[in-house]
Amino acid sequence: MQSTRRIHDTTHAKQSLRSAGVARGAGTRGGLSACGGSADSNTGSTGSSAGKTTLNLVAYSTPKKAFDKLTSAYGQTSDGKSVTFAQSFGSSGAQSRAVATGQPADVVNFSLEPDITRLVKAGVVSSDWNANPQKGISSDSVVVLVVRKGNPKHITGWDDLVKPGVDVITPNPSTSGGARWNVLAGYGAQLKEGKTPAQALDYVKTLLTKNVSVQDSSASAALHTFTGGKGDVLIDYESDALGAEKVGDAVQHIIPKQTILIETPIAVTSKSAHPEQAKAFVSWQWSDAGQTIWAEQGYRPVLASVAKKYASKFPTPSELFTISYLGGWKTAAKTFFAPSTGQITKIEQAAGVPTASS
Repeated sequence: MQSTRRIHDTTHAKQSLRSAGVARGAGTRGGLSACGGSADSNTGSTGSSAGKTTLNLVAYSTPKKAFDKLTSAYGQTSDGKSVTFAQSFGSSGAQSRAVATGQPADVVNFSLEPDITRLVKAGVVSSDWNANPQKGISSDSVVVLVVRKGNPKHITGWDDLVKPGVDVITPNPSTSGGARWNVLAGYGAQLKEGKTPAQALDYVKTLLTKNVSVQDSSASAALHTFTGGKGDVLIDYESDALGAEKVGDAVQHIIPKQTILIETPIAVTSKSAHPEQAKAFVSWQWSDAGQTIWAEQGYRPVLASVAKKYASKFPTPSELFTISYLGGWKTAAKTFFAPSTGQITKIEQAAGVPTASS
C-alpha cells in the first residue's frame, strides 16, 4: 500500500433488457416499503409549515442534488403541494444501519440492495418492496473512470489503473455502497476479459493495495478529494462524473468497455407515519416527470419512454453486466464483503485498512 493512503470516515449484462439507455419498465406505480438513515449523515429540511405533512427521506450520499430537484418539483404537483421533506444523506451502509436501529424514515434510497435487505430482516421494510415493474429501482448508473481534463495519464480502461505511478481514488467498501460497486466492476471486468476468479481477485488486490491512495467513507467524499486535486483517476458513479463536468471541474470521464450496471433501490418504510403520502412520492418519481429529473441530474432512467429520449446521453457499454453476472447480491455480499470472511474484507484488513461491520 502506498504511504500516502489515508482513510476518512450468470448471465450477460441486461443489454437487450435495456433498450434505449437501460430501461426497466413502463409502469409508474407500485406499493413499496423501505428505509434508510444514519447517525453520521448530513441532515437538512426542505421546509415545513402548518397543515403540511413532513416526510423523512433517508438516502445514500450521491443523489442529494437530484432529490433537491425531485422534492421541489413534487411540491408543485397536486399530491405534493401539502408535503415537505426532511432529508438525510450519508454513506449507504451507515444510513441503513441507522434506520434499522430506529432513525425515522418514510422513504429510503440506498446504493445497494443489501442495505434494503437489512431493513426487511429488521421488520422495517416489507418483503415485497420490489414487487413492481421497476423492481424497486429508482434509477440506474454505471461505474466510470474519472480523469483529469485531457487525460494526461492516457487512461482507457481497467488495466491502466494498476500500472505503476497511477494514483487511484475510490471509497472504502466497508462503509460505501459506491465503493462496492466500484470493486465489483473491476473484478467483473477481469472475468469479462477471460481471467479466472483468482486472477480477477488478484487484480483487485493490486488495485487496492498498490494504486489506491485514499479511501473516503462515501462516494461524495471521494469525489471531493479528487476534485480537490488528489489522484489521477477516480472510480465513481457516472452521475457524479457528469455532475462534476457540468459545474466546470477540470475532469472528464471514461466509460470502460466492461463495467457494471448500478441499480439503486428505493422504498417506503412499513413504519412510515404517512404511508400514503410516501407511496405517492415514490410512485411519482417513476413518472415521466420524475424520471426526466433523474436523467437531467445524470442518472439513467428506468422508465423506457424517458430512457429512449436520453439514449445518446447514456451510451450502453459493449460489455455491460449486472450483479447477476456475479451471482446476485446475496452471493456477492457474502463472498466479497462479509465482515470476517469476505475476500475484499480480508484484502483490506491485511493492508491495514479499517473495516466496519456490515
